[in-house]
Amino acid sequence: MKFSDGCWMQRKGYTCFAPAQAYFTRIEPNKVTICAPTHSIAHRGDTLGGANLTIIITSPADDVLRIQTGHYMGALRKGPVFELEQTDDKPLQTTETDDTVAITSGTLTLTIAKNPFSMTFTRNGDLITRSAGKDLAMMKYDYPDAYYDKGDHVNTYMRQQLSLGVGELIYGMGERFTPFVKNGQTVNIWNEDGGTSTEQSYKNIPFYLSNKGYGVFVNHPENVSIEIASEMVTKTGFSVEGGFLDYYLFNGPTMKEVLERYTDLTGKPSLPAPWTFGLWLSTSFTTNYDEQTVMSFIDGMLERDIPLRTFHFDCFWMKEFHWTNFIWDKDVFPDPAGLLRRIKEKGLNICVWINSYIGQESELFEEGVANGYFIKRTNGDPFQWDMWQPGLAIVDFTNPAACKWYQDKLEMLLDMGVDCFKTDFGERIPSEDVMYYDGSDPKKMHNYYTYLYNKCVYELLERKRGKGQAVLFARSATAGGQKFPVHWGGDCWSDYESMEESLRGGLSLMMSGFGYWAHDIGGFEHTSTPDVYKRWVAFGLLSSHSRLHGSQSYRVPWLYDDEAVEVCSFFTKLKARLMPYLYTTAVHTSQTGVPTMRSMVLEFTEDRTCHYTDKQYMLGDNLLVSPIFNDQGMAEYYLPKGQWTDFFTGRVVTGGQWITEHHDYMSIPLMVKENSIIALGSCDNKPDYDYIDNPELCIYNLTDGGTATAEIYGMDNRVGLTITASRSGNRITIDVNTSKPYSIRLVNTAISASTGAFSTVNDNDTILAPTGGQIVVTL
Repeated sequence: MKFSDGCWMQRKGYTCFAPAQAYFTRIEPNKVTICAPTHSIAHRGDTLGGANLTIIITSPADDVLRIQTGHYMGALRKGPVFELEQTDDKPLQTTETDDTVAITSGTLTLTIAKNPFSMTFTRNGDLITRSAGKDLAMMKYDYPDAYYDKGDHVNTYMRQQLSLGVGELIYGMGERFTPFVKNGQTVNIWNEDGGTSTEQSYKNIPFYLSNKGYGVFVNHPENVSIEIASEMVTKTGFSVEGGFLDYYLFNGPTMKEVLERYTDLTGKPSLPAPWTFGLWLSTSFTTNYDEQTVMSFIDGMLERDIPLRTFHFDCFWMKEFHWTNFIWDKDVFPDPAGLLRRIKEKGLNICVWINSYIGQESELFEEGVANGYFIKRTNGDPFQWDMWQPGLAIVDFTNPAACKWYQDKLEMLLDMGVDCFKTDFGERIPSEDVMYYDGSDPKKMHNYYTYLYNKCVYELLERKRGKGQAVLFARSATAGGQKFPVHWGGDCWSDYESMEESLRGGLSLMMSGFGYWAHDIGGFEHTSTPDVYKRWVAFGLLSSHSRLHGSQSYRVPWLYDDEAVEVCSFFTKLKARLMPYLYTTAVHTSQTGVPTMRSMVLEFTEDRTCHYTDKQYMLGDNLLVSPIFNDQGMAEYYLPKGQWTDFFTGRVVTGGQWITEHHDYMSIPLMVKENSIIALGSCDNKPDYDYIDNPELCIYNLTDGGTATAEIYGMDNRVGLTITASRSGNRITIDVNTSKPYSIRLVNTAISASTGAFSTVNDNDTILAPTGGQIVVTL
């Protein structure tokens, strides 16, 4: 939200109340409180009236500071509030002089100048960002005489502006389809159902990440308006309605460390089960389907050697106008329990579509009204409207009885054989003239609703299926939603432009604390050309999660052409073989908060070319993926410095340059970083198998003085194999710790060697090893 009229004036009608000085401080071991009058105090008479701001600084962990600023601190602040994993009890190192107060947590220091007031954040003495003048302020619109002040709930906003340095770029704020670098944009943190081709977003996260190695989390579930080098080109500003502002600043110094600290606070991405990484196939949305259609798709995939792992029933598994009632449409599926059993006999898991909107024709509607399970209007009537389902009402998840009621309905489906749910919608939540069971603020609940909705379903799945087996396919999210994976990118068109914007949105989401992501392979709206479909299949199966899903048409590959079948089979099998690497990456994501799919700037922050690069990504630490976005088959991608190996051909390419090259449909730029070990599994027909049993450990471009390490997690989430390979001159030492057989392949190490245990070893030769131990190769 913009309050300024150029550099010097405020917009008409606004009055700015900014701290003029830090008049006095109260220092405690875990907290510093500052009284900051908004006018200068020259003598005692100046203390009689005028607005003061109270500033409270605390810390939940090293290198994290929380800054709360309020006007009327006694004002009732209604919930909800974000469920945070840490409390503000970290001791602070505080030093006060006549001129400053310096508050330190770890290597992060906030220095407050007393008069005139300013705030400077530093890392080991180096500037991170600062705030001075009118940057921190209470903004009042049409401000009355103080004697008649109606309080901060009327026409009042709190704003903080933080400086941007030369070359500083800002990322994140959720799944945003606008330009990847957010400088120059106005972002409103307000969930909306707007597709993938507008400034609206299903997943708005009030967190941004700087390439200078710090991040800011605005601890408000309601609308947060963020101006990124827009209102003031050298500042990022964020504002909320009311007289109170709460935010955290995270020091890195690396961007990855910022994400680790942010997810320490808001929650780590939970680890999805191994089976979820396989290929999902949907009925699509408005298509016609019955049991015969479903089984023909499943059998068709298996007959064509495409290892399908999960089948998804979209909305019309329930009768039209009756969504959501959780009852199978008997006209289409007369024997749902038998159908689910027959699908499971083919080795598949099953997902069904749900949402939290209960249409007036649903059998559950009257029950929900009678028991008060729905969001209500302020006159006591249930909120209803005709968007999506005629006369729908919305489940009130602030009501514990409504949560149990909702879970009980889903539990019957789980007992029937369903494994997981696509938790669709959750964005169009009313914020005016409504009330919640627990008295929550409707404006805050608009964004926060999705958290309660997905949490309710996820916790049921954990209870019924066990820890580590719960998975959703969720569309909406807010901060903390990463704890309930997986999230997909929403409703996109079926063309290259939408494929590109989907990737851009996904990378933005994963710069915001989310670990796993999927998108509708082939596009959702309309039907893509066979060309787009095949390119999207390659991209989709080199994403953390992969689902074929559409709107008016099916997404089975044989409806496009025969080559689409081959492409789908090839990349599904490739992903299955990559699972030891991918699953270990996913485990690390659940431990650290660093996502599985990473923007180039996150992985190569020091490489300036990577700062704007948004059409490629790193899949884990070592694999670079660059989808193809044109019908000529031309790939254009950037390789950072070092030697990179083409995964498919073994060709070595020197980094530090842009590459333009042609790829057929059975290929995609998939480049391996030097000094990497990629573990390939022994199975290519499913994603869930024993990753420790006989993997192929491929060591790429081991440079002189270089070391490569890797570990493999089994499906029990324990490390079952570790390997370290190091090279010194003409000697390579490989140490492997495992109890099971494995093989090693040296790729582009430019050696021909004899060892005591093996005959001559050349590039791409395989060394078989029955158990762990040490292998020494002398050139």
